[in-house]
Amino acid sequence: MSYATLEDLIERAGETEIRQIADRDNDGEIDAGVIGAALEHADNLINGYVATKYTLPFAVVPDLVRTWAIDIARHRLHHEAPPEWVITDYDNAIAALKDVAKGAITLPIASGETPATSSGTTMFSAPEEVFSERGLRGW
Repeated sequence: MSYATLEDLIERAGETEIRQIADRDNDGEIDAGVIGAALEHADNLINGYVATKYTLPFAVVPDLVRTWAIDIARHRLHHEAPPEWVITDYDNAIAALKDVAKGAITLPIASGETPATSSGTTMFSAPEEVFSERGLRGW
């Protein structure tokens, strides 16, 4: 399940813009494969950040995640010189995803879903104590 859809992209940017940036064969139609690849790229990028804190897949996609997916996919579709506002939206989405990964932003997830957790156990090893009462005896 993708976080965003073609309809989401059209709602955000308008059909004219999406047709212009997703019609790679110049037949006047939005290329489904181009849209699919951009949405998949957005999903993969989001998952890379979000999976550090949440168990995926989401039962229900949070609106924030959908918005970030739209902004990332739209940026990807503007593969040649995206407008400044598209770059800004993309940069804001990536910054927010970094905040999710750091734990600075908590996603509003459906009840019953739980954030990914760690075991709470820190594993490390250290050499035996070098300076101890026993080791310093006789000095």
